Amino acid sequence: MSRRFVAPVEHHGVASGRELSTWATLRRGIQLSPQLRRGIGVTVLLAGLSTLGRVLVPFVVQRVTDEGILGSGGPRPEVVLRYLALALAGVVVTALSAYLVNVRLFRSSETGLATLRVHGFRHIHDLAMLTQNTERRGSLVSRVTSDVDTISMFVQFGGLMLLVNVAQISLATVLMLVYSPLLALVVWACFVPLFFIIRLLQGVVGRGYTTVRERVGDLLAAISEAVVGAQAIRAYGVEERTAQRIDSAIENHRAAAIAAQARAVLAFTSGQLVAGLTTAVVLVVGTVLAAGGRLTLGELLAFLFLVNLFTMPVQQATEILNEMQNAVAGWRRVIGIIDTPADVADPASGRTLPRGPITVRFDDVGFAYPGGAAVLHDIDLTIAPRSRVAVVGETGSGKSTLAKLLTRLMDPSSGRVLLDDTDVRELAFASLRQRVVLVPQEGFLFDATLLENIRFGRPGATDAEIRLTVTELGLDGWVATLPLGLATHVGQRGESLSAGERQLVALARAYLADPDLLVLDEATSAVDPGTEIRLQRALDSLTRGRTSIAIAHRLSTAEAADEVVVVDDGRIVERGTHTELVGRGGVYSRLHESWVAQQREP
Repeated sequence: MSRRFVAPVEHHGVASGRELSTWATLRRGIQLSPQLRRGIGVTVLLAGLSTLGRVLVPFVVQRVTDEGILGSGGPRPEVVLRYLALALAGVVVTALSAYLVNVRLFRSSETGLATLRVHGFRHIHDLAMLTQNTERRGSLVSRVTSDVDTISMFVQFGGLMLLVNVAQISLATVLMLVYSPLLALVVWACFVPLFFIIRLLQGVVGRGYTTVRERVGDLLAAISEAVVGAQAIRAYGVEERTAQRIDSAIENHRAAAIAAQARAVLAFTSGQLVAGLTTAVVLVVGTVLAAGGRLTLGELLAFLFLVNLFTMPVQQATEILNEMQNAVAGWRRVIGIIDTPADVADPASGRTLPRGPITVRFDDVGFAYPGGAAVLHDIDLTIAPRSRVAVVGETGSGKSTLAKLLTRLMDPSSGRVLLDDTDVRELAFASLRQRVVLVPQEGFLFDATLLENIRFGRPGATDAEIRLTVTELGLDGWVATLPLGLATHVGQRGESLSAGERQLVALARAYLADPDLLVLDEATSAVDPGTEIRLQRALDSLTRGRTSIAIAHRLSTAEAADEVVVVDDGRIVERGTHTELVGRGGVYSRLHESWVAQQREP
């Protein structure tokens, strides 16, 4: 009895990370970028030293006023100079410490966020095609680019301000208690309500910046589509409609950014209001205390400096809140993509199969896209090693889905796909990709030379091996017509080549890869008839001695196959040689008649 497998289908969208609170998001973000916390103790110590010069100023003012100017013996220049030298030393220590804090934060943040980018980018590639298709490409790109940039800005600047300000508030509080416990209590009594206000505004600002990050993703998606699809946009004269879509994305981003900033400004102005009120109250109470002899003039001046040192960081805390919530929104989106389960995952202890001709078996395979009707039903199919099989059917019949399941771009909803009696889900990706090569309908080319694009088939191949591949495929004549031969740059997405020429490169890649199982997903559909004949001859050589499965659009491919499998409405309805199926008068016969009629049309 065959073992049935039902694949989980609950995870096909990208997680948003919205369920995480601010602090949970920060903790998770630091967990993903452990470099952010390395050496943090030394950095905090240096941040404390960087506040030394600032807190020395009130002390120097008090001593200079009470001892150097208003002392019992009259003004004493030597005392003034001594304390000024002390202040200068403090400023030097402050500057050096601040420099070291900046350097350490920049180094740790860039290293940690580089790790986050790499992790996020690689996980995007690990996600199933179904999961990737739930997100627009521009939104996925923004997760590892602009979203991480917002985190970088906060860690490098907001993080620095946070460390320095915490140290400054702490030292200022200690000195205020030394000078006047009563006035210190007054300062804290004024600012405690502000801390609660900031905490309440934190969630409001956070939601605002989460929307901003989403609108950035929408904007990048709209722009990238317009750039990539520029030719189609011009061809159909839809420039105005495209411009409206981009304008709408820009306007949505503008509105979200203004709304978020307005909430952040509310927090900032609250801090300014409380700071001004605190200074006024301290000045009044301090004057009363000084008049009663409980404070000297120097101590009152020093205390006013300390109030300024206390209130400035608290006001800056609202700006840090602004940056932090923007960063947290970006962090949530990056965490969302990283925490999305990879439905098609490389097995931890994947099996490796030896080289050689492959037997392919579909064991009661069914497949349905999430939320949709079944695409494949009860597929039972065995393909013998070294055989060349063509899979044909109407558009939408499910034949291309078979190719994606066989190469594990997707996993079946039920049943198993086996190579040499091994479930493909048990094979290590490295072994599967080495033994099975898929040539898709549209060959994707990278912005590099023709030689470098062919080398993607086998990265370790030499230039001589690539030239031999071109010759054996009969493509040397075509390559000779290019401006620089194999050194010709193909442009982004291979746009300097025609669709048929791009497919020639894709087939050369597959030939160079030397697979045991070759899967051709309508690989010659974009090639002109003359080139198709040349390619067919090369493919005859490539597929000889190997198992090959061709998803055929042109039935000339089926005519050359050892066996034809006919798929209709997600089921295998016919199977046999081309001659046998033409004579049966069934689905394949009708497809063949239609194809022959199209070939006769002028």
